[in-house]
Amino acid sequence: MCTMIVTRVGIEGTGKGPQGWFTLREANVSYDHPFEAPFEHALNIDFVNESLGPGARVAVELSVEAARTLVEAINAVLARAEAGGYLEPTASSQGPAGA
Repeated sequence: MCTMIVTRVGIEGTGKGPQGWFTLREANVSYDHPFEAPFEHALNIDFVNESLGPGARVAVELSVEAARTLVEAINAVLARAEAGGYLEPTASSQGPAGA
């Protein structure tokens, strides 16, 4: 038996749903029983913009192995982009205002 584990994070991005592209504001990341994937438990990610209603959602359900592989791939791509000087500065990387 597994208790659902969930974290909600604010994000900036876009997602494509049935009505086309929309702005993303949050991601809900959970470890729980999936709705569709053929696993007992899965890492589930819902990319959403709740202010746009239930249609503004992109959901994925990943096996544990796939989730870990995806994390590694994201980190590897970002590390290569940073090493090449391609990453755009973000508010969090610039430090406090006026610094």
